[in-house]
Amino acid sequence: MHAALRPRRAALTAVLCTALALGTTACARFSAEPESDGPFGKLTGAQIVNEAFMATKNAKSLTVDVDLRSPEEPVKGYLSLDGRGKCAGTLTMGTNDTAELVKVDDRNVYLRFDEAFLREQVKDESPEVQEATVKQLKGRWVKSPVSDPDSKDMLALCDLKGLLGEFEPGASDIVKGAETTVGGQQALTLTESDGDGESTTVHVATEGTPYILKIVTKGGEEPGTITFSHYGKPVVAEAPAAKDVVETD
Repeated sequence: MHAALRPRRAALTAVLCTALALGTTACARFSAEPESDGPFGKLTGAQIVNEAFMATKNAKSLTVDVDLRSPEEPVKGYLSLDGRGKCAGTLTMGTNDTAELVKVDDRNVYLRFDEAFLREQVKDESPEVQEATVKQLKGRWVKSPVSDPDSKDMLALCDLKGLLGEFEPGASDIVKGAETTVGGQQALTLTESDGDGESTTVHVATEGTPYILKIVTKGGEEPGTITFSHYGKPVVAEAPAAKDVVETD
């Protein structure tokens, strides 16, 4: 038995763009300025952000909580991942189309779609095909290789180095803001604005390793929040039982 689904791509691309808001074109605009003392001493906002991105990219494991409020297709995701290929969590596209995801290594990924997601994928098919698809796949896991193009789209948030890999140090015009807390951890806010109504604020941990705790984008086409947590925690990702798995062709 086999199945072929084509998960939507644009929303996941938006996730990557938001996560990299301070990593590519935005970073190229920053310029150094004197800073006062604070949790990071006299380091500039740019220097703090540089250190935070480097520390986060080198994390052994973490959890990513995404909430993007695109008017075309909102995206929510909650995924735990590590540097050994494990990844597990959920993705919701639109208002209620949800998929569970489990990746135990770098070979295969397992996806389980709720009925709303399944029906969205086959909405242009005949009623017979729609019902057959739901009957075949509801409650079951679809297994496919990670090399499959559609699998890669769904796995966009499972690759931490890819998610932050385009960040290039050397920056400016990042303004150090107030101290706050994120998930009970002390953090410093650092904000960059593009002059066109869009701003990105990075919350960096001020105690222990300077990990990124949250990125908030306001204005622009893809406002939203990405929260990073559970650094160093083991990722629980186990392959489903064979009887519950359908393999793609």
